[in-house]
Amino acid sequence: MTSSGIARQIHTASHLTGDFVLRSGRRTSEYFDKYRFESDPVLLDSIAGAMAPLVPKATEVLAGLEMGGIPVVTALGRHTGLPVAFVRKQAKTYGTCRLAEGADITGRRVLVVEDVVTSGGQIVLSTADLRALGADVREALCVIDRQQGGAEALAGERIQLLSLLTAEDLRTAA
Repeated sequence: MTSSGIARQIHTASHLTGDFVLRSGRRTSEYFDKYRFESDPVLLDSIAGAMAPLVPKATEVLAGLEMGGIPVVTALGRHTGLPVAFVRKQAKTYGTCRLAEGADITGRRVLVVEDVVTSGGQIVLSTADLRALGADVREALCVIDRQQGGAEALAGERIQLLSLLTAEDLRTAA
């Protein structure tokens, strides 16, 4: 499926209008309910298939961010064959007490995977944590870049944002 076809499907499945507050604190009248496309196994598989060629060749581990990045990274791992880590917003205080569960990230080239990027704030925070644990993070990959400053914020932290689609792509597809 082409990226414009995926954009149309995502728009149809998840585009909402109204008054919404984003994680960044910004207000918007347009919202993409990521859980609507992440909960559709056929659409999620198409998205992951389209994202797979965007994964940098040097990537050794895919790291999905809690919570929306988890289904995306799991599907992407199936398409790339790369091991996956699941990254919490903060380490558990019980069990393994780990921030990143699953594949070992220490000393490895890690690609951060997220569903939707607005300000890039969570990627910046999680990348700092992953780097402190020894991961080599240079890029982040998302399904949708809302084009609201996330790429610029990430660039300031030496993280290149790669995206399957932008908000403009979704508007055009509508």
